[in-house]
Amino acid sequence: MAAALPFDPAIRPTVMPQAPTPTGDIRVRAVLEAISGTPVPEVAATYGFEDVMLHRWLESFLRAGAAQITNTPQAQLAEQRDRFLAAFAHELRTPLSVARGWAGMLADGDLGPELTQTTARKLEAALGDVAERMSDAERLSAVALGRLRVHRRHCTLHDIIASAGVPTDDLKSDLTSRTFSTDPDLAARALHDLWQAAGLPPTPRRRRLEVRLTRLWLELRITRMADPIEPRTLIALFEPFDTNDDDTGVSLGLYLARALAVALGGTIGLEQDEFAGHFLLRLPLAPRPRDPRPISHTTKNGTP
Repeated sequence: MAAALPFDPAIRPTVMPQAPTPTGDIRVRAVLEAISGTPVPEVAATYGFEDVMLHRWLESFLRAGAAQITNTPQAQLAEQRDRFLAAFAHELRTPLSVARGWAGMLADGDLGPELTQTTARKLEAALGDVAERMSDAERLSAVALGRLRVHRRHCTLHDIIASAGVPTDDLKSDLTSRTFSTDPDLAARALHDLWQAAGLPPTPRRRRLEVRLTRLWLELRITRMADPIEPRTLIALFEPFDTNDDDTGVSLGLYLARALAVALGGTIGLEQDEFAGHFLLRLPLAPRPRDPRPISHTTKNGTP
């Protein structure tokens, strides 16, 4: 039986509100409709959510509202910050140590020309990893401070997939050339992290990307053909700051991917059974860009 693990972006991370107003967000509209008395299954079906996800959003919405009214601080914030700093230090330590090792070899000066060139390339790659981790830190800090900015523009799905580094050999969809309105950099990073997560042990026999379009959502589905990922690894992926189990090999997990998806007005999720797993990225559909060509208007007799 398939096990669905929807995420709870309503609790964390916090992001800066973006235009339009919060009630223009379909997630918020769904919660408000449920609060107003519409049955949860009906609301979930209307907006394309799972029932359990909407129930969690309702709980989070009410809890956050009660905390605001009673002026009760969120006790998790300081704990999250400390765990973030610990996780980031762990994430940065490995590429930094590698870079120092290659730099030390070059400093010894006992390498031949060919080995020197190879070592220099490896040092450059290690420094690139360090730079990538620093970029992650900037985004994670922006998330923690509620200052993550979204820069929407019109782009094709192909641009997002290519930037994410996800292979498209098995992708059979005419949607890749369609234009969407989103932040392609944030969307690509979220998709990249989900693709990496889909490669976790047990090593998948195959990974492929699928694209689906619903009335409200663009869904990017990464299917991994493999035995199920262990529950403790999934917990570390989804809630990396709520676990101290270092044996999973997970540090930051999908925390950043979830933050970026939330900022874009979407969600991430996972469906898994004994045969396969499906990592999901859902992005809201925006109105398609207008045709830049001028529109010719005519009168009743056919003259312009």
